[in-house]
Amino acid sequence: MTLILFDLDDTLFAHRAAVAAGILLHLDRVGGAFASGDRAAATVLWDALEEEHYHSYLAGVLDFAGQRRARAQDFAASFDIILTDTEADIWFDDYFESYRASWRLHDDALPCLDALAKLRPGVRFGLITNGDPVFQGEKIRRVGLTDRFEHVVTSGALGFAKPDPRIFEHACALFGVPVESAVYVGDRLRTDAVGAAAAGLTGVWLDRTGASAAPVAPADKIDASRLGIVRIETLAELPSALTGQAVEYLPA
Repeated sequence: MTLILFDLDDTLFAHRAAVAAGILLHLDRVGGAFASGDRAAATVLWDALEEEHYHSYLAGVLDFAGQRRARAQDFAASFDIILTDTEADIWFDDYFESYRASWRLHDDALPCLDALAKLRPGVRFGLITNGDPVFQGEKIRRVGLTDRFEHVVTSGALGFAKPDPRIFEHACALFGVPVESAVYVGDRLRTDAVGAAAAGLTGVWLDRTGASAAPVAPADKIDASRLGIVRIETLAELPSALTGQAVEYLPA
């Protein structure tokens, strides 16, 4: 093991928590019908629309701005409010400020990186994330991860996304490391862990309860068993899972 690659959202970066906090803060600011509805249902809907439209962006059906606009318009429509394209762009931009104010790392992220570096001197770290390079880069800078990773690989820059094996192979090639010497850690079983394992890396599934909007299908479980996926529930478990050494680990 010479290279450990990580997913960003809901692996290191607490994306789902920021989305929930951001949409509720935004609805309070907008007021009117948006603020008077079922807040739990609104959060669930906003999550579902992100899954739908962000994957349309990854598939090339919508551009990055278009998936944001469609998400705002569909959400408003559930309140019987019609937003023009311009209104939807403004609505999403306002939401984004609330979301951005809620950005943070998971508590176990930095302690995990520190523990791995201590246990495996010389180990190298990288990121592979599905998304726009500018947007993901802003997150990385804001939460203080810039100096932690040698290379950041984004699907938006390459034109193909996880679980396409090419994105994992490209990342390993950047480091000059064979795929069999690399580990990939992510919160989505099929997209991250199974995708990495199918490309020849060691796939680690970070199964944070309730953190991912992606359901786990029976077929995923079969794939995971066949490919030898390592399953952990927190990043606190990762150092010992990879090194076989007990780690005294106290999250920040």
